[in-house]
Amino acid sequence: MRRYGSVRSVAALVALFAVCSWLPKVSAQDTGKVSSKTVNSDSRRSEAGEWIWFEKKADNQTVYLRTTFDLIGKVQSASVSASADNQFTLFVNGERVMSGKAWEQLETADLTSHLKEGKNVFAVQAANQGGIAAFTLRADVTRRDGTETRVVTSGKWKASPAATKGWKTAGFDDSQWSQAVSLGTVGEKSLPWSGRINAQAFVNAADAGKGDFLPQPVAGAQTMDGFKLERLVYVPRQMGSWVSLTTADNGTLIASDQGKAGLYRITPSVDGGESKVQKLPVKLSSAQGLLWAFDSLYAVVNGGEQSGLHRITDTDGDGELDTAEHLKFIRGGGEHGPHAVILSPDKQSLFVCCGNHTELPDPISDSKIPRNWAEDHLLPRRWDANGHAAGKLAPGGWICQVDRDGKDWTVYSMGYRNEYDIAFNADGELFSYDADMEWDLGSPWYRPTRVVHATSGSEFGWRSGTGKWPTYYEDSLPPSVDIGPGSPVGIVFGYGAKFPAKYQRALFILDWTYSTIYAVHLSPEGSTYRGKKEDFVSAQPLQVTDATIGTDGALYFTAGGRGTQSSLYRVTYTGDEPSDAIDASDEAGKADRQLRRQLESWHGENQASNREPLDQIMAQLGNQDRFIRYAARVALETRPVDSWRNRLSELDSAWAIISGVIAISHQGSNSDRELALTMLASVGNKNLDPAEELGALRALQLIFTRLGEPTNAERRAVIAALSPLYPSDSDAINAELVQLLVYLDDPTVVDKTLSLMDNLGDEPAPDWGYLVERHKGYGGTVGKLLENMPPARGIHFAFMLRNQKSGWTLQSRRKYLQFFIDASDFPGGNSYGKFLSQFRDDALLLCSPTERVQLEDLASVSLMQAAPKVEPPKGPGRKWTRQEALPLVTNLRKRDLAKGRDLFHATSCAKCHRLGGEGGAIGPDLSTAGRKYPLPDLLDAVIEPSKAISDQYGSEKILTTDGDTLVGRVVRIDDKLHVYTIDADAEPKVIDEDDVEQIAPSKLSQMPTGLIDTLNEEELKDLIAYLLSGGNRKDKVYK
Repeated sequence: MRRYGSVRSVAALVALFAVCSWLPKVSAQDTGKVSSKTVNSDSRRSEAGEWIWFEKKADNQTVYLRTTFDLIGKVQSASVSASADNQFTLFVNGERVMSGKAWEQLETADLTSHLKEGKNVFAVQAANQGGIAAFTLRADVTRRDGTETRVVTSGKWKASPAATKGWKTAGFDDSQWSQAVSLGTVGEKSLPWSGRINAQAFVNAADAGKGDFLPQPVAGAQTMDGFKLERLVYVPRQMGSWVSLTTADNGTLIASDQGKAGLYRITPSVDGGESKVQKLPVKLSSAQGLLWAFDSLYAVVNGGEQSGLHRITDTDGDGELDTAEHLKFIRGGGEHGPHAVILSPDKQSLFVCCGNHTELPDPISDSKIPRNWAEDHLLPRRWDANGHAAGKLAPGGWICQVDRDGKDWTVYSMGYRNEYDIAFNADGELFSYDADMEWDLGSPWYRPTRVVHATSGSEFGWRSGTGKWPTYYEDSLPPSVDIGPGSPVGIVFGYGAKFPAKYQRALFILDWTYSTIYAVHLSPEGSTYRGKKEDFVSAQPLQVTDATIGTDGALYFTAGGRGTQSSLYRVTYTGDEPSDAIDASDEAGKADRQLRRQLESWHGENQASNREPLDQIMAQLGNQDRFIRYAARVALETRPVDSWRNRLSELDSAWAIISGVIAISHQGSNSDRELALTMLASVGNKNLDPAEELGALRALQLIFTRLGEPTNAERRAVIAALSPLYPSDSDAINAELVQLLVYLDDPTVVDKTLSLMDNLGDEPAPDWGYLVERHKGYGGTVGKLLENMPPARGIHFAFMLRNQKSGWTLQSRRKYLQFFIDASDFPGGNSYGKFLSQFRDDALLLCSPTERVQLEDLASVSLMQAAPKVEPPKGPGRKWTRQEALPLVTNLRKRDLAKGRDLFHATSCAKCHRLGGEGGAIGPDLSTAGRKYPLPDLLDAVIEPSKAISDQYGSEKILTTDGDTLVGRVVRIDDKLHVYTIDADAEPKVIDEDDVEQIAPSKLSQMPTGLIDTLNEEELKDLIAYLLSGGNRKDKVYK
């Protein structure tokens, strides 16, 4: 190994390198100078560095290593890769940058924001757990002038067996430390690590960090005719995985990493040249919403101490953003946390949206919807059977209007599951794209992803678990269009795009799961809109995250998320249709929208004392337009109930009376129940259409949930009125009648409902079912479900009957329990089987001890699908790494689906994951994994499951009051915690919430490592092919 220890001066060292002109550049710590020479692949392999340690090695030893180096000029980009036997933590200029616990894996990190001009220091705390010990590192730095510097480990590093105060800082005096001992150059055959960690591994790590900034076509992408899709930036790994995007005033784009890699300004490629990417010099990241407004960049950060709304400005006038101001803390995080920020139509305020795991900011200045929102369930709900969002209550996801300084927050809309983004159309109307709960597939409360028209004071009825409101509930608003299963992310209207008029008007919505951008075409319908969607851009994989219209008229969008490989794309129009800018506003429906907006102007607590518009409000409670009468009712509820209670007798039409009853139920007291029931009874004299019948039934439910339980006389009177109507010819009306009759304990409801369930016939496909026929992405669980639809209507009736006390016989009990057994044979989402089990358990609680014994043969049947019998892997296996596996599983063809399915079960994947309607429910459904994950990221998820963990499937560390510690995925069911440990075969450990001392997130995945290490090469190919295909035998991997 070459050493330069005899060189006594910088001048001599430079002279030596002048003689050795074949060396393209030098390590910064060896010269103290910066080299500007280009580094080629061969020379890079010669400078991988050395394995080093403290001179006296011992088992279970912790040592401290450091080196300093000078940088001249500002840093454009920098990355570092390192490994240790056994573990290490790297600090750069006093800040913790990364750590590693497995010598077989090179850990990498972005250093751009950690380095500075002048003196820098790398400080390492490394530990040995026995046997041989060593540490190695390589860092590559590129300055803005294009010159490069490399720092590698060598015998010139300093080492110590103990940490001394200040040892992580560049100014620390390490003259008393020993020289590190070199065990040899990385890659030497005699070293035990060279099979995994060699010079080429460092080259690969550095190359992975460099990215690609030249425009490239996208193979296999599908676009509308006349449109061109190109990838502009293949994002370097150290720049993170981009999940939000906005256009700045100077035409550049700004993107944010989902993690801690920061914010980046992008100058898009022009005429085939490179795009330029520069990290913003602000310590801010994890922004899921970005907006350029008021000469500032606004960012909504998701999670942690910086969670909430920030404003980033240029304080020194050099044209670069440099200072971040935290305007408002928002408590929330993860994938259902704080999301987007956009500008209001009048450009005077902001709108911010957040998912259902996000608390409203404190304080709230005002609310367009009265703040006494509630769950409003007539019968008890069941939380999600796997514990997701258990305990989460209204308002769920929300949208607030905010002043430009982030001080005044007004609740504008609520009742979302997880709306990632919002956008205003040219008429000044707000829209969002809300998420479904994929685990609910097959259940009657499943709601597909959908685009909604988010008007002032709107409520969209998300409630946790089984509690989601049907779209026909009159105290909520319906969607503009149902999309189907998916994962909604960014949305943007096409205004400013140089596209044909149809697409300038379109709302572009991004679906992460199915790697698709849809164009939604909205048409006025009264005071609202109806939507129709079409596929605009799709590819596999293309895990789209956010979009913006550039000043050049192109549509830009990012792909990434959950730590996956990220890219920036551009869509341009190259066809023959005119693409001149248009006036995208709609004259159709304008008068209706103006009327609704007039009513909405009277929303908000600051309008409570304004009695003048009462006549106009009352006049619109019966409007045939649902959005208008909704706006009128909210305006009425805004005012003190004493100012309008006596005027309810003026209401005449069915809709007006129904609206009035809902208003008095929301804002009145128990003493108003008689008034509300009398009003509603008058509706029975009118010839109601089905929508009005549903409205009246919902109003009756609200009387009982809000104004108190009925008296015995009221109960008998309502049963006498409703029981003859049940069953009707309408599935929806029957769904509401059964709730009311069970709530009232009508003894005839059991036999009527069981008979109705017998005669339901085959379950109809949902409205969005047609998508499967033309969208290959809807395979796996969704495809299997639509081929064999679960009895969703029957499940609703069974769910309601679980609360019924009277009217049962042993024969009807047996018939009822048999339904659950029959229903369990159908496919469904992750929670499907567990929900059925819970409902059956609830019903059995109302049985007598004798009945439970008599029903044991039915009650003991498992409702969870049994795993198929499979052959174990043949092997021989090996400890697989991504580096070794990736070449083998790239471009798979002619694989064996049956063997892949067997291996999915044999390697225990199916114990926690579903694919093609089979498997467990602890982990994510993998049916669409091949569409949304690039192959390297899919391998990472299999081989290194702790590398990136979705918060929806994360593990937690639980400390009990008895001092016990449990680690696993926590499912909250009622007042108990079910802890699923890493042992997939073990039953969950159940503990009372009162017995929990502390719960903290765990950085370890629920999924154990090494599950595929029993596979040989051909078996690995078949398993990965099965994951990529989602179980679709027509996939290209089987051709």
